[in-house]
Amino acid sequence: MVNTKVELCGITLDNPIIPASGTFGFGYEFAELYDINMLGTFSFKGNTQDARFGKPTPRIAECTSGMINAVGLQNPGVEKVISEELPKLSKCFNKKVMANVSGFSVEDYAYTCEKLDKCDIVGWLEVNVSCPNVHGGGMSFGTDPEAAAEVTRAVKSVTKKPVILKLSPNVTDIVAIAKACEKAGADGISLINTMLGMRINLRTKKPVIANKMGGFSGKAIFPVAVRMVYQVASAVEVPVIGMGGVSCAEDVIEMMLAGATAVEVGAQNLVDPYACKSIIEELPAVMEKYRIENLKDIIGAAHNG
Repeated sequence: MVNTKVELCGITLDNPIIPASGTFGFGYEFAELYDINMLGTFSFKGNTQDARFGKPTPRIAECTSGMINAVGLQNPGVEKVISEELPKLSKCFNKKVMANVSGFSVEDYAYTCEKLDKCDIVGWLEVNVSCPNVHGGGMSFGTDPEAAAEVTRAVKSVTKKPVILKLSPNVTDIVAIAKACEKAGADGISLINTMLGMRINLRTKKPVIANKMGGFSGKAIFPVAVRMVYQVASAVEVPVIGMGGVSCAEDVIEMMLAGATAVEVGAQNLVDPYACKSIIEELPAVMEKYRIENLKDIIGAAHNG
């Protein structure tokens, strides 16, 4: 009998599968399709201090083996997330959930994290310093080591929950930023967020999405994600959550071999709402195929030898 359990920042997960923020709503929407308690956990829709309408439409463009989106962190604001969304979730999910947080200033991040720290259902704070679709915030903090460290320190000062920094691939040196976050107190690193992409309509000769550029995700970015997870996992001591183009159980194994303790599934949830359920169900057979008894034993195994 294989063992799929892993430990993420002191909390045991039944399996390492985590639907990524922005692809799984607040969870209860998917609970209408299947029992979401089978998940390791999930990262709910990114939220900010104040409500946001998001970017103008069109927001999404299809592309080969992926998609580009510029939703722009549309959310009701942290107060309503706590008062309305989390109570709905607690009725169908009996595990700790990962809260994804974005901001436009260091103070924004700290305010939102301090509010969510008081929520019992929240197990981890995934602090997004990597959103490519928001001007004046998001990725601007994640492209500079000191700025990312400043956010980390601010959030750590107001919460007792594990803080996981979500990093952008749109940088020259991902390792430097990860190490700066770790030094500032981060309990974990998650990567990669979407890459910056663009599509142009040949008929109108204009960008397909209103924001011109957006986050490129999907199967096409998987090799880039594996490479960055491998680099970061070899440079930090804290756990790494791998994501980017994951679509099957084999991808999960590959991410873990690269050094991921847990694995987030993003765009595939938009293609197939049952994607995470299928991956979890397929994982034991794939483990047996590759003679893996305990998943935790293969974390970072590609670094050996």
